[in-house]
Amino acid sequence: MLAWKRFDSLAKGRNRRVLNVSMVFRSLFRRQFLFNKSKRFLSVGVNEEILIENVNDKLIVTLNRPKTLNALNISMVRKLYPMLKKRNSDPNVPFIFVKGAGGKAFCAGGDVIAVSRSARANNPSDTIYKDFFREEYVMNHLIGVLKVPYIAVMDGITMGGGCGLSLHGKYRIATERTILAMPETSIGLFPDVGGTFFLSRLPYNLGQFIALTGYRVIGADVYHMGLATHFIPSEKLKDLEDELLRTDNKLLSAGKIDHVLNKYHMKESEIPKFGLEKRLAQIDHVFSGSTIESVFKKLRNNEDDFGKKQFSILSAKSPTSLKVTFRQLQIGLKMQFREVFTMEYRLSQRFMKNHDFHEGCRAILIDKDQKPEWKPTNIEEVTDEMMDEYFAPLEENEDLIIKESET
Repeated sequence: MLAWKRFDSLAKGRNRRVLNVSMVFRSLFRRQFLFNKSKRFLSVGVNEEILIENVNDKLIVTLNRPKTLNALNISMVRKLYPMLKKRNSDPNVPFIFVKGAGGKAFCAGGDVIAVSRSARANNPSDTIYKDFFREEYVMNHLIGVLKVPYIAVMDGITMGGGCGLSLHGKYRIATERTILAMPETSIGLFPDVGGTFFLSRLPYNLGQFIALTGYRVIGADVYHMGLATHFIPSEKLKDLEDELLRTDNKLLSAGKIDHVLNKYHMKESEIPKFGLEKRLAQIDHVFSGSTIESVFKKLRNNEDDFGKKQFSILSAKSPTSLKVTFRQLQIGLKMQFREVFTMEYRLSQRFMKNHDFHEGCRAILIDKDQKPEWKPTNIEEVTDEMMDEYFAPLEENEDLIIKESET
């Protein structure tokens, strides 16, 4: 069963009470030989961007670009995907454990600067702007349907592409250092990597809130929202990894993984309270409209500091990105997991051909003047006809189609 299918029940009969809301979320979302160091070996060199350690068939995968906060590029995708596909059919592999190097980030996102340069190069032989999205999305889908238990350690910054590497997995660990966000509307893009699926299924319209504003979900809040299955202090991660490696493979196959993870999971009474609990009713009201224009209207009439802040944040985003994202999540709620990647790939290629994504990369990531000049400049100028073009099928043989047999 897909890890994110557990969100489907949230679309019906939501409990609007904020009292004990984190407990409600969790109930919906949760689903002796000694370690022999001589058997722990790297399948690639230590200077590689992806480190893969095999310990008695247990796989430890490390995203190894700490200077870029482990940002995901196409060469990393091309190492990760074949490994995942191969190991998924290997009955001897008890789990795949994925973490980030450097202590600051799991993965800060995709290498969008390289993608933007490729799209602007107008060079028929440079297809990174197509290949990166296509291959990344296929990998994201595979993570969501893996037979082998997939454990993602979201310790530190986990944004954009990092969410695609973690949130589709069966086990998702947050720590007090986790900073999770989908900040794409800030650079004139949209929340992709399967965000259509997991964001649209969050209760209280939290998905629209996170997707549109780029709100950073910190620490235990990632667990309270159900985006993480476990909350484990960062100081215990090494002990957790070592115990998983010490445990007999046959026991792990029989359900011992849950036992070990629950052992290190912080006691419920000690987990920090949900930081957004008092804002849930307000978020649900504001982001429940049928259009992005209605969201702006509600925020414009909001007198409290939180509402004013969100209005200011949204006003700085790409109008096109906001309107696409709002429709994207509305449509995504009714889509199957594999189908969202077809839609996201269409959107990605339309954004590659238009202005805002490249302007966002320039202003936010390259020149860093933080003053993007969006075109169109406001929501009202982004017409329904323009939206229809973004969501329309690509030219023949260009669409990304994931077959039902691959789910």
